[in-house]
Amino acid sequence: MRGGEKNDSLHRDSVALDSLGMDSLAVDTTKKKEPLDAPVIYEASDSIVFTKDGYAHLYGEGKVNYQNIELTSAVITMNMDSSTVFAKGVADTTGVETGTPIFKDGETPYESKIMRYNFKTKKGFINNIVTQQGEGYVTSEEGKKGADDEIYMRHGKYTTCDNHEHPHFYLRLSMAKVRPKKNVVFGPAQLVVEDVPLPIAVPFGFFPFNSSYSSGFIMPTYGDEMNRGFYLRDGGYYFAISDQMDLKVLGEIFTKGSWGLSAASNYNKRYKFSGSFNASYLVTKTGEKNMPDYSVSKDFRIQWSHRQDAKANPNSSFSASVNFATSSYDRSSLSSLYNPQQYSQNTKASSVSYSRNFPEIGLNISSTFNITQNTRDSSLSMTLPDVNISLNRIYPFKRKKSVGDERWYEKISLQYTGSITNSISTKDNLLFKTPLTQWENGMQHKIPVSATFNLFKYINIVPSFNYTERWYLRKVKQSYDPSPASTDHVKRDTINGFNRLYDYNLSLQMNTKLYGMYKPLFMKSKELQIRHVFTPTVSYTYTPDFGKSRYGYYDTYTYTDEDGEVRTVEYSPYEGAVYGYPGKGMSQNISFSVDNNIEMKMKSDKDTTGYKKISLIDQLGASLSYDVANKRWSDLSMNLRLKLTKSYTFNMNASFATYAYEFDENGNVVVGDRTEWSYGRFGRFQGYSGSFSYTLNNDTFKKLFGKKEEDEKNKDNKGKEENEDEETDEETEEQNNNSNMRKTEKASVDSDGYLAFKFPWSVSLSYSYSIREDRSKDINIKTMRYPYSLTHSLNVSGNFKIGSRWNMTYSTGYDFTSKEMSMTTLNITRDLHCFNMSCGLVFGPFTSYNFSIRANSSMLTDALKWDQRSNTGSAVTWY
Repeated sequence: MRGGEKNDSLHRDSVALDSLGMDSLAVDTTKKKEPLDAPVIYEASDSIVFTKDGYAHLYGEGKVNYQNIELTSAVITMNMDSSTVFAKGVADTTGVETGTPIFKDGETPYESKIMRYNFKTKKGFINNIVTQQGEGYVTSEEGKKGADDEIYMRHGKYTTCDNHEHPHFYLRLSMAKVRPKKNVVFGPAQLVVEDVPLPIAVPFGFFPFNSSYSSGFIMPTYGDEMNRGFYLRDGGYYFAISDQMDLKVLGEIFTKGSWGLSAASNYNKRYKFSGSFNASYLVTKTGEKNMPDYSVSKDFRIQWSHRQDAKANPNSSFSASVNFATSSYDRSSLSSLYNPQQYSQNTKASSVSYSRNFPEIGLNISSTFNITQNTRDSSLSMTLPDVNISLNRIYPFKRKKSVGDERWYEKISLQYTGSITNSISTKDNLLFKTPLTQWENGMQHKIPVSATFNLFKYINIVPSFNYTERWYLRKVKQSYDPSPASTDHVKRDTINGFNRLYDYNLSLQMNTKLYGMYKPLFMKSKELQIRHVFTPTVSYTYTPDFGKSRYGYYDTYTYTDEDGEVRTVEYSPYEGAVYGYPGKGMSQNISFSVDNNIEMKMKSDKDTTGYKKISLIDQLGASLSYDVANKRWSDLSMNLRLKLTKSYTFNMNASFATYAYEFDENGNVVVGDRTEWSYGRFGRFQGYSGSFSYTLNNDTFKKLFGKKEEDEKNKDNKGKEENEDEETDEETEEQNNNSNMRKTEKASVDSDGYLAFKFPWSVSLSYSYSIREDRSKDINIKTMRYPYSLTHSLNVSGNFKIGSRWNMTYSTGYDFTSKEMSMTTLNITRDLHCFNMSCGLVFGPFTSYNFSIRANSSMLTDALKWDQRSNTGSAVTWY
């Protein structure tokens, strides 16, 4: 029925339509209708019924296509003359309406209950429309579609909840205009949460949608901070400069006068380089003007990260990792003020490096620019530049065309290593005020010459000659200053000029390898074999005396003390130089070292080779040296490495003092000239430090404490679950594609058929310890040993989930020496479907708390939120 007219063809007079009664010469004065620009293609799964009044009725999954327009519905009625279409769904026996119209114009789909549309004008009326725009859904009771695809709505809703039929929250729109994939403009709107209207409304609003890369405004966040007042921050403009580079400019302002600006950029050129740059400037004002507590601080931070693609140039590379900030920046920025890890970080390191390789000549040049900051005392160390030059090993006497055996001189090789440095250590506010003459600089050259010969086929002999040369641009002369104003009575004069220092040494090394095999008498079926590799090494090093006056590396000055005696003080004009200076006195050292490796091989069916290798002792070594000139032994150094598991290796390095303690003439404990061995004792243990960590979670816990029967049941159930999953995968995927509801996990059952209990968790334990002599206590006179003190601490961190939407992370620690807890943090998050709730607690030196609840949508997260934080000016007192 249409407009109250009867459509029954039986009531019409068939005679009136007799073609014989019509004059074929008569002129048709009626206006002809314009045809469509393209054919209309339609189909239905049940039936298509045509009526004489020009209507076509499509029943059962009807589908109509016209150009890029597609309409699907359970029932579709088309007027073949006026090019209009009407679509609606049908109700089943339970009253649930199915097959509701889905209209698609291009890539934008619209869901509705009832729809009327005109193919010519591209206009239509839509009831109960649902369309997704960006992250949200726009629904309306009544809607009118315009010719330019815009939709005018009344009594609409906007929500980012995927359950758009019954959303947890939405904005009730009195009227709105939707431009698909562009924006939504709406009039007065009210916030509704859980169907409860809240006293929060806006007179108008604008939601931009853009699926393409483009520039645009960034909405600021709002809040309050007790010391600086209410604020708007992180608002600005995003510049989409190109596909390879962007720029984000942000600002912040506080009601008490503080403000800040920042600029961030990301860049990426495929197969060339990529990186990011961030610079910010803050002006922080605290207190009230003209009051004693009023202060103004100006801080800045520069962060730059750059990485060159390995494919860009195989012979050169450039990288940067810069994190430079003024010492008080972290205490002024809200981004780091409530971050305990970042707020308590005392050191910042920055580096920029470039390297160039010349493979044709074996030359490599690298340059580095380094800055290290300590925000606790504002100290700064800068190295600009630090250049290293190295030349690969060459054999200058090797024949280009060798004939016969290799000559002994052809084994002689040499290398070259050079370095240039220029550094300074100062305060960050004095960096640009320090003159270049106060920078420490120098250049060093090293040329090692060596060869390897074989003696009796089993002994390797390696003679070597090492030459080192240093260049400095100044030296400091010292003299006695009798002035009472001088604290140490030493006058220092800096003499600028070129200074060349050199030294060299000769060494000879001998080493070999001894192999021992052992077959145990037990477990003969496993064919056990144990191999022991013993590597002894003996070396001799000779260094001349470079303290003689002809070298000029040492100097003296004299003064008269209070008793009238003339004293002579020896010093080096190059003290504190970046590369040091040659030592004084002739040195002859003989070094002894041994290394052990023990492995076991046993028969195994699990290994493809048929045998399995097990490392019993990966390394057990010891080293000791003797100074021939001074007739003195060095301390004994020992190291042990055990491969306990595939993922964990135990390392231990220990040192044992050779010479025993004794009392001097004043009763003080000093290191004497007698060895511990002369007293019948082993070397004095000087201490050891180490650490280890382990992560325990559901999987590792089952492996350690799970039962074999449970594992077998799980294997049996695993096959069943996989079959069930395969059957339900298609159904689940279809449901997810046809529904905008959140994906839900299928409930799993255990081996006994009960609902499986899931409690994901993980605990990371880190234990560090240090054993050292405690010289603050009295020495044991009988053993002449100090008691040992143990310094150890335990750090614990992890997370666990109470259900699928609760998550808790924590970190804490305990110092057993000071008997105090370290900084403890606890973060709790709750997924509220459309919202996210989080709570953070910090216990320790920087006690604080923060609570936040905000929308998950990135568009609404800064608008629909509530934050509550503790005051940063003082610690929270917990009751």
